[in-house]
Order: sequence, then C-alpha cells, then structure tokens
Amino acid sequence: MSDETQAEPGLIAYEYADGSVGFPGHHLGLDGEEPVGTIDLREETATIVTWTTSTATPPGVREPNHLAIVEFELEDVDTPVRALGQLTTGDVESGDPVRPVYAEELRDPNTGIKAGSAQAWDGYRFEPLE
Repeated sequence: MSDETQAEPGLIAYEYADGSVGFPGHHLGLDGEEPVGTIDLREETATIVTWTTSTATPPGVREPNHLAIVEFELEDVDTPVRALGQLTTGDVESGDPVRPVYAEELRDPNTGIKAGSAQAWDGYRFEPLE
C-alpha cells in the first residue's frame, strides 16, 4: 500500500459472523450481531451496476453530478458488496470496471446549511479503469 493511500481514510465495509458484508458499515448486522472484521475497499475493483447524471444538485455539489451504484466482488465473500457514489466522469456504461479514488472535497465546504468545519467533506469517487 502506498504512503498516499495510508494517509487517506479507509473505504470500510464491515464483515459479520453470518458471512455477510455491509457497506457502509453498521454497528449491527442483519442478524443483530456486531461486526467481526472489516474490509478496506480502496484497493478493490468494482463494476458499475447502473448510473445516472444529476443536473439539479444540492448547494455546493458539482453540476452535473455523475453517480453510480457499483458492485464489489470480493474473495471469500458470497454476496457482492454494493456502494453508491460519485463518478469522476459521465463517460461510462453499466458493466464498466471502476476503482475508488480519494477526493478531498466531494462538495464545496463553504456552501450549504452546515459550516465548513461542522463535518467532513472528503470521500471517494469511482473512476473508470482504462
């Protein structure tokens, strides 16, 4: 893992005793049990299940805003893990492979209801693989 990747926050999915994996992580699984481990999805490849472009975005969110539901197929996990997130481009198709890339600001911290320091503005977008 690169030094740059280690400085970034994780993209953490939670593993549960019943074999399920959830993202985003929750303090209890579907069976009411606590997580037994985590999987960092930053180094994983996903596939676009479906995507859309929003042209009427909330204050501070880029316009147009390309969004996708992506699916991670993980080793030793029976059920794929899905995530919703921004795309780096609108030049994609369902079925395209993507990877998570860190973004320091997913929206303008000086625009919106909450003050810039009241919450985190960073996260991950999904970038098509070449």
